Amino acid sequence: MPFPFRNVLIVTASVGAGHDQAARAIGAEIGALYPAARVTIADFMGEENSYLNALLKDTYLKMISLSPQVYELLYRWSQTRQLPGVQNLLARAMKRSMRRLYVRYRPDLIVFTHPFPCGAAAYLRRKGKLDAPLVGVVTDFSAHPLWVYDEVDLYFVAAGETRSELVRQGVAAERVFPTGIPIDASFGRLLDRYAATRELGLTAREPTVLIMGGGLGIGPVADAVRSLDGVGRALQIVVVAGRNAELRRELRAIAPASRHSIAALGYTRRVRELMAAADLLITKPGALTVSEALSAGLPMVLVSPLPGHEEDNAAYLVERGAAVLLADAGEAGATVAALLDSPQALEEMRRLARGLGQPWAASAAAGIIGRRLAARRDVTAGV
Repeated sequence: MPFPFRNVLIVTASVGAGHDQAARAIGAEIGALYPAARVTIADFMGEENSYLNALLKDTYLKMISLSPQVYELLYRWSQTRQLPGVQNLLARAMKRSMRRLYVRYRPDLIVFTHPFPCGAAAYLRRKGKLDAPLVGVVTDFSAHPLWVYDEVDLYFVAAGETRSELVRQGVAAERVFPTGIPIDASFGRLLDRYAATRELGLTAREPTVLIMGGGLGIGPVADAVRSLDGVGRALQIVVVAGRNAELRRELRAIAPASRHSIAALGYTRRVRELMAAADLLITKPGALTVSEALSAGLPMVLVSPLPGHEEDNAAYLVERGAAVLLADAGEAGATVAALLDSPQALEEMRRLARGLGQPWAASAAAGIIGRRLAARRDVTAGV
């Protein structure tokens, strides 16, 4: 069946690298499966689109940094389905921004990796001011009610449990597909561990601990590195600091006095190789990072989850045995030492992680969009 959509708009929100990465992953797969389709990715939170949205983004980032307890309170409060007014308020506030994107790109299919623009588009469609199928890509292991709209045609979610959560909130089961969170398709091709180690200039003689702070390089990364100094055996510590230049400087100051080898990287495109070479990953439980780690079969030590969605991500992974969650980054050293001293337990975590991985999520979602929405369009057109 041919793909009936010529102009696909994917709307993301730059409030963390995960939404953008998911947008790029699913955009690449739509382009690969349907070469005739034109795929555009737009940042709903960019200042060029809306000053209000950019202000909300700035407020969000400051809140999670300075007042995480307040953010958690707002997140949990807004999870109650007795508060549809929250959805309507956000949708009405952002409808003009979404309308501008719609008029600018004139898409005949819109895909969302963040709930705010999805809600605004649903509102416009309800009011007859937008005529395009809507697809929601939920980029966490839990599904917040702000994703739930009757006007959304299809949802793609992380797991069966996430699907059940949306169904409990009133979404028809046939509209929700547990494909996994879209990640770069390269994670579907497993790398040889020793080849990756050599390619990165690492040694196979010492365990490799990979530490990631996401694209923004946030979280107690330096505290975790300091804690690892208490591990008796020699380690190779590779830290991805993202775009956080201050963190890189701090790590480089720590390195000379450490008993371990420490490499501090900035933004890198070699996450796949780093995960293939690593024995353990220490990270905040951002959904894209942990989805990549699951596909790589990499055991995780989780630290400092953001209130709300990252706490839910951590709970999902811990319950399934692919990760352990620390109350404090200062516990990283003792936890890593215990895991490295228990190779069978570490191997079981690796097996469980690999079993949860869904590296082909983006491709699966792209295929389902084509099959389901093409069939629906044909029926609507009377074909």
